[in-house]
Amino acid sequence: MRSLPILLLFYFLISFKLEAQANLLNARVPQDVGRLNEQQIKANNVEPLKYGFVDDRDVLWSKTVWEIIDLDERVNFPYYYPTETDNLGLDRLSLWDVLKNAITSGEIKEVYDDPYFRTKLLYEDINFTYSDTTDFAKERFEQTGVWDKTLINDYKLSAKYVRQYKIKGTWYVDKRLGELKYRLLGICPVAIQPSNLSKFISDPDTNDTPVDLFWVWFPDARTVLNRQKVFNTRNSSQPVTFDHMLNSRRFNALIYKEENIYEDREINKYIQKDALKSLLESERIKSVIRDFEQDMWNN
Repeated sequence: MRSLPILLLFYFLISFKLEAQANLLNARVPQDVGRLNEQQIKANNVEPLKYGFVDDRDVLWSKTVWEIIDLDERVNFPYYYPTETDNLGLDRLSLWDVLKNAITSGEIKEVYDDPYFRTKLLYEDINFTYSDTTDFAKERFEQTGVWDKTLINDYKLSAKYVRQYKIKGTWYVDKRLGELKYRLLGICPVAIQPSNLSKFISDPDTNDTPVDLFWVWFPDARTVLNRQKVFNTRNSSQPVTFDHMLNSRRFNALIYKEENIYEDREINKYIQKDALKSLLESERIKSVIRDFEQDMWNN
C-alpha cells in the first residue's frame, strides 16, 4: 500500500512532462517534438476547470475591485515575456500574443471598450498597429491638406509595448462553503501611447502614461489561456497555464478602484498627487476584504 502514493506521484510528474515537451526525448527529427499520439491527446485535458455554480442566495457578501498588474515587477514577468518569439516558436508566447492571436482568429469574441462590458468591439474596431506621424508629415498636411503615408511610421503593437494589465474581479463570501473566494471577470492590456512610441523606442525608461486598449471578458478567454503554457523558471518540464496563473492570482497587483457610491471613482480621483497615500488607500481596501472573512469567524 505504501508504494501506491509513490506510483501516483510518479504518474503525476510524467503527465506534466508530456504536456511540457511532448516527445522531446523520443523525437527522431525536430519536427516530431510536440507531436502527441492518440493516447497523449486523450490523457491531456485541454479544457479549463469549470467554475462551480454559485446561486445569488449563497453570496453573503461581495465587493468588485479593479487592479493593475505592473509588468515592470519581477514577479509579473511571466505575463510580459517573451517579447520576441522569432527564436522560440509558438510554444512560448506572452500573454499579449495569446490574446492578440485568439482575437485575430476569432476564438475570443467577447471584447469590449469599457470595463463594464457594455460596448462590444468587432475585430475591425481593434487596431493592432501604431501609426506615428512625424512632425514633417504634420507640416506637409497643414500645407497640402493630405497625409503623406511615406512620412508616417507604422509599428506593430508587440508585447514589449504592453506595460500593464488591468483586471476586474469580484471577491465574495460563499455562505454555503463558508469561505472567501475570488472570480476574475475581465482583463485589459495597457500599452504605450502612440504619440510617445518613438520616444519609448529610443529610451525605454521614458515616463509615459499608458492607455487602455480593450477589455476581454475573461470566461470567454479561459479555453485559449488554458491551452497556452507559461514558462516555469524553476522547472521547465512542469509549466502552468495562463488560466491557472490568473485564477490562482499568481501575480502582484495594486487596487486602483473599487465599486462605491461615488460612481466607482478611482483612488487617484480623491487622493491626488500623493503616491504614498494612494498606496495606503489601496492596502486599506485589501484589508477590508481580508478582514471580512476573519471577522465572520471571530464574531
